[in-house]
Amino acid sequence: MAKKKTAEERRQRAAELKAQRLKEERRRKILTITGIVTAVVLVVGLIAFLVFMEVRSRSVSNVAEHEVGSYEHVETGQPVDYEQSPPVGGDHWSAWQNCGVYPEPVTPEFAVHSLEHGAVWINYEPDLPEAQVEQLTGMYSAGDYLVISPYEGEMEAPIVASSWGRQITAETADDEMLQRFVRLYERGTEVPEPGASCSGQVAETQAEVAALISGEGSEEEGAEGSEEEGAEGSEEEGAEEEPMEEEE
Repeated sequence: MAKKKTAEERRQRAAELKAQRLKEERRRKILTITGIVTAVVLVVGLIAFLVFMEVRSRSVSNVAEHEVGSYEHVETGQPVDYEQSPPVGGDHWSAWQNCGVYPEPVTPEFAVHSLEHGAVWINYEPDLPEAQVEQLTGMYSAGDYLVISPYEGEMEAPIVASSWGRQITAETADDEMLQRFVRLYERGTEVPEPGASCSGQVAETQAEVAALISGEGSEEEGAEGSEEEGAEGSEEEGAEEEPMEEEE
Protein backbone atom coordinates (compact mmCIF):
# COMPACT_ATOMS: atom_id res chain seq x y z
CA MET A 1 0.00 0.00 0.00
CA ALA A 2 2.81 2.36 0.89
CA LYS A 3 4.49 1.71 -2.43
CA LYS A 4 1.28 2.45 -4.36
CA LYS A 5 0.81 5.72 -2.52
CA THR A 6 4.38 6.70 -3.23
CA ALA A 7 3.92 6.09 -6.95
CA GLU A 8 0.76 8.19 -6.96
CA GLU A 9 2.57 10.93 -5.14
CA ARG A 10 5.31 10.83 -7.74
CA ARG A 11 2.78 11.04 -10.56
CA GLN A 12 0.99 13.89 -8.83
CA ARG A 13 4.27 15.70 -8.24
CA ALA A 14 5.25 15.19 -11.88
CA ALA A 15 1.88 16.58 -12.99
CA GLU A 16 2.32 19.59 -10.72
CA LEU A 17 5.82 20.24 -12.10
CA LYS A 18 4.55 19.91 -15.68
CA ALA A 19 1.70 22.32 -14.99
CA GLN A 20 4.13 24.77 -13.40
CA ARG A 21 6.50 24.45 -16.36
CA LEU A 22 3.66 25.09 -18.84
CA LYS A 23 2.56 28.07 -16.78
CA GLU A 24 6.08 29.52 -16.81
CA GLU A 25 6.38 28.93 -20.55
CA ARG A 26 3.09 30.76 -21.15
CA ARG A 27 4.31 33.57 -18.94
CA ARG A 28 7.59 33.82 -20.90
CA LYS A 29 5.68 33.86 -24.18
CA ILE A 30 3.41 36.63 -22.92
CA LEU A 31 6.40 38.64 -21.74
CA THR A 32 8.19 38.09 -25.07
CA ILE A 33 5.14 39.14 -27.08
CA THR A 34 4.63 42.13 -24.81
CA GLY A 35 8.28 43.12 -25.26
CA ILE A 36 8.06 42.81 -29.04
CA VAL A 37 4.86 44.84 -29.18
CA THR A 38 6.38 47.49 -26.91
CA ALA A 39 9.52 47.66 -29.08
CA VAL A 40 7.44 47.95 -32.26
CA VAL A 41 5.34 50.70 -30.71
CA LEU A 42 8.48 52.56 -29.65
CA VAL A 43 10.10 52.20 -33.08
CA VAL A 44 6.93 53.32 -34.87
CA GLY A 45 6.58 56.19 -32.45
CA LEU A 46 10.19 57.22 -32.97
CA ILE A 47 9.83 57.09 -36.75
CA ALA A 48 6.62 59.11 -36.55
CA PHE A 49 8.36 61.65 -34.32
CA LEU A 50 11.34 61.95 -36.68
CA VAL A 51 9.03 62.36 -39.65
CA PHE A 52 7.08 65.00 -37.76
CA MET A 53 10.28 66.87 -36.84
CA GLU A 54 11.53 66.68 -40.44
CA VAL A 55 8.25 68.03 -41.77
CA ARG A 56 8.22 70.67 -39.07
CA SER A 57 11.79 71.73 -39.86
CA ARG A 58 10.80 72.22 -43.49
CA SER A 59 7.56 74.01 -42.72
CA VAL A 60 8.12 77.71 -43.27
CA SER A 61 5.52 80.35 -42.52
CA ASN A 62 5.35 83.97 -43.71
CA VAL A 63 6.93 83.19 -47.09
CA ALA A 64 5.90 85.66 -49.78
CA GLU A 65 5.61 84.02 -53.19
CA HIS A 66 5.97 86.01 -56.41
CA GLU A 67 5.41 84.98 -59.98
CA VAL A 68 8.51 85.54 -62.10
CA GLY A 69 7.52 86.30 -65.68
CA SER A 70 10.53 87.06 -67.83
CA TYR A 71 14.00 85.80 -66.96
CA GLU A 72 16.00 86.56 -70.07
CA HIS A 73 19.67 87.49 -70.33
CA VAL A 74 20.03 91.21 -70.99
CA GLU A 75 23.11 93.14 -72.01
CA THR A 76 25.67 93.41 -69.23
CA GLY A 77 25.55 96.93 -67.86
CA GLN A 78 21.87 97.43 -68.69
CA PRO A 79 20.03 98.02 -65.38
CA VAL A 80 16.99 95.86 -64.69
CA ASP A 81 13.99 97.34 -62.90
CA TYR A 82 12.89 94.65 -60.44
CA GLU A 83 9.45 94.55 -58.84
CA GLN A 84 10.75 93.40 -55.47
CA SER A 85 13.51 94.87 -53.33
CA PRO A 86 15.66 92.82 -53.05
CA PRO A 87 14.63 90.98 -56.21
CA VAL A 88 13.44 87.38 -56.26
CA GLY A 89 13.96 86.75 -59.97
CA GLY A 90 13.59 88.29 -63.38
CA ASP A 91 15.81 89.34 -66.26
CA HIS A 92 19.51 89.34 -65.42
CA TRP A 93 23.01 89.62 -66.80
CA SER A 94 24.72 86.66 -68.44
CA ALA A 95 27.20 85.95 -65.63
CA TRP A 96 26.28 85.05 -62.07
CA GLN A 97 27.51 86.18 -58.67
CA ASN A 98 29.72 83.60 -57.04
CA CYS A 99 28.09 82.16 -53.95
CA GLY A 100 29.82 83.28 -50.78
CA VAL A 101 30.02 86.06 -48.20
CA TYR A 102 30.51 89.68 -49.26
CA PRO A 103 31.29 92.68 -47.03
CA GLU A 104 29.74 95.11 -49.52
CA PRO A 105 26.56 95.02 -51.67
CA VAL A 106 26.66 92.87 -54.80
CA THR A 107 25.15 93.57 -58.22
CA PRO A 108 21.47 92.51 -58.26
CA GLU A 109 21.59 91.52 -61.94
CA PHE A 110 24.34 89.00 -61.14
CA ALA A 111 22.75 87.80 -57.88
CA VAL A 112 19.44 87.13 -59.64
CA HIS A 113 21.32 84.83 -62.01
CA SER A 114 22.57 82.96 -58.92
CA LEU A 115 18.97 82.61 -57.74
CA GLU A 116 18.18 81.08 -61.12
CA HIS A 117 20.72 78.34 -60.29
CA GLY A 118 19.12 77.54 -56.93
CA ALA A 119 20.95 79.90 -54.59
CA VAL A 120 19.45 81.73 -51.62
CA TRP A 121 20.43 85.39 -51.39
CA ILE A 122 20.50 86.74 -47.84
CA ASN A 123 20.53 90.53 -47.63
CA TYR A 124 20.87 92.60 -44.49
CA GLU A 125 20.81 96.30 -43.68
CA PRO A 126 24.29 97.87 -43.65
CA ASP A 127 23.81 99.05 -40.05
CA LEU A 128 22.85 95.61 -38.75
CA PRO A 129 24.74 94.96 -35.47
CA GLU A 130 28.05 93.18 -36.02
CA ALA A 131 27.02 90.23 -33.87
CA GLN A 132 24.02 89.70 -36.15
CA VAL A 133 26.19 89.99 -39.25
CA GLU A 134 28.59 87.38 -37.89
CA GLN A 135 25.71 85.04 -37.19
CA LEU A 136 24.47 85.43 -40.76
CA THR A 137 27.88 84.95 -42.35
CA GLY A 138 28.40 81.91 -40.14
CA MET A 139 25.56 80.23 -42.02
CA TYR A 140 27.82 79.89 -45.06
CA SER A 141 30.17 76.96 -45.62
CA ALA A 142 32.31 76.45 -48.70
CA GLY A 143 30.21 74.98 -51.47
CA ASP A 144 26.89 76.24 -50.16
CA TYR A 145 24.51 77.92 -52.58
CA LEU A 146 24.28 81.08 -50.49
CA VAL A 147 25.04 84.70 -51.33
CA ILE A 148 25.24 86.80 -48.17
CA SER A 149 25.69 90.56 -48.46
CA PRO A 150 24.51 93.94 -47.16
CA TYR A 151 21.83 95.71 -49.19
CA GLU A 152 21.49 99.47 -49.60
CA GLY A 153 18.03 99.49 -51.18
CA GLU A 154 14.67 99.43 -49.46
CA MET A 155 13.84 96.33 -47.45
CA GLU A 156 10.81 95.41 -45.35
CA ALA A 157 12.95 94.13 -42.48
CA PRO A 158 16.57 94.20 -41.29
CA ILE A 159 17.14 90.82 -42.95
CA VAL A 160 15.56 89.53 -46.16
CA ALA A 161 16.27 86.14 -47.70
CA SER A 162 15.29 85.43 -51.30
CA SER A 163 15.11 82.34 -53.45
CA TRP A 164 13.68 82.16 -56.96
CA GLY A 165 10.11 83.50 -56.64
CA ARG A 166 10.10 83.43 -52.84
CA GLN A 167 11.11 85.76 -50.05
CA ILE A 168 11.05 85.89 -46.27
CA THR A 169 11.83 88.67 -43.81
CA ALA A 170 13.46 88.42 -40.39
CA GLU A 171 14.24 90.80 -37.56
CA THR A 172 17.20 88.80 -36.29
CA ALA A 173 19.67 86.26 -37.66
CA ASP A 174 18.49 83.52 -35.30
CA ASP A 175 14.91 83.67 -36.58
CA GLU A 176 13.78 80.04 -36.86
CA MET A 177 11.77 80.71 -40.03
CA LEU A 178 14.88 82.20 -41.68
CA GLN A 179 16.87 79.10 -40.82
CA ARG A 180 14.15 76.82 -42.19
CA PHE A 181 13.85 78.92 -45.36
CA VAL A 182 17.55 78.47 -46.06
CA ARG A 183 17.43 74.72 -45.38
CA LEU A 184 14.41 74.29 -47.64
CA TYR A 185 15.37 76.43 -50.64
CA GLU A 186 19.19 76.40 -50.74
CA ARG A 187 20.08 74.40 -53.89
CA GLY A 188 16.42 74.66 -54.80
CA THR A 189 15.06 72.59 -57.65
CA GLU A 190 12.02 74.76 -58.43
CA VAL A 191 14.20 77.15 -60.41
CA PRO A 192 14.86 77.63 -64.15
CA GLU A 193 18.35 76.08 -64.00
CA PRO A 194 18.56 73.67 -61.04
CA GLY A 195 22.03 72.31 -60.33
CA ALA A 196 23.85 74.92 -62.40
CA SER A 197 27.09 76.29 -60.97
CA CYS A 198 27.31 78.99 -58.32
CA SER A 199 31.04 79.66 -58.65
CA GLY A 200 33.65 80.54 -61.23
CA GLN A 201 32.13 83.82 -62.38
CA VAL A 202 31.74 87.20 -60.64
CA ALA A 203 33.54 87.72 -57.33
CA GLU A 204 33.46 91.54 -57.39
CA THR A 205 31.14 93.73 -55.34
CA GLN A 206 28.64 96.11 -56.91
CA ALA A 207 30.99 99.09 -56.60
CA GLU A 208 33.83 97.19 -58.25
CA VAL A 209 31.60 96.00 -61.07
CA ALA A 210 30.31 99.54 -61.64
CA ALA A 211 33.90 100.82 -61.85
CA LEU A 212 34.83 98.14 -64.35
CA ILE A 213 31.81 98.84 -66.52
CA SER A 214 32.44 102.57 -66.49
CA GLY A 215 36.08 101.99 -67.42
CA GLU A 216 37.41 103.57 -64.24
CA GLY A 217 38.91 100.30 -62.94
CA SER A 218 41.60 98.12 -64.44
CA GLU A 219 41.79 94.36 -64.72
CA GLU A 220 44.54 94.36 -62.11
CA GLU A 221 42.44 96.43 -59.67
CA GLY A 222 39.50 94.09 -60.23
CA ALA A 223 41.64 91.09 -59.41
CA GLU A 224 42.90 92.76 -56.21
CA GLY A 225 39.33 93.49 -55.22
CA SER A 226 38.45 89.84 -55.73
CA GLU A 227 41.22 88.70 -53.42
CA GLU A 228 40.59 91.27 -50.69
CA GLU A 229 36.83 91.68 -50.71
CA GLY A 230 35.44 88.90 -52.91
CA ALA A 231 33.32 86.02 -51.77
CA GLU A 232 34.82 83.40 -49.51
CA GLY A 233 35.28 80.16 -51.39
CA SER A 234 34.89 81.81 -54.84
CA GLU A 235 37.27 81.08 -57.68
CA GLU A 236 39.43 83.91 -59.03
CA GLU A 237 38.39 85.06 -62.48
CA GLY A 238 39.38 87.84 -64.86
CA ALA A 239 37.55 90.91 -63.62
CA GLU A 240 36.86 92.82 -66.81
CA GLU A 241 35.45 90.73 -69.62
CA GLU A 242 35.63 87.01 -68.81
CA PRO A 243 32.92 86.93 -66.06
CA MET A 244 30.51 88.74 -68.32
CA GLU A 245 30.66 86.51 -71.40
CA GLU A 246 27.31 85.21 -72.63
CA GLU A 247 26.31 81.89 -71.04
CA GLU A 248 24.09 79.54 -72.93
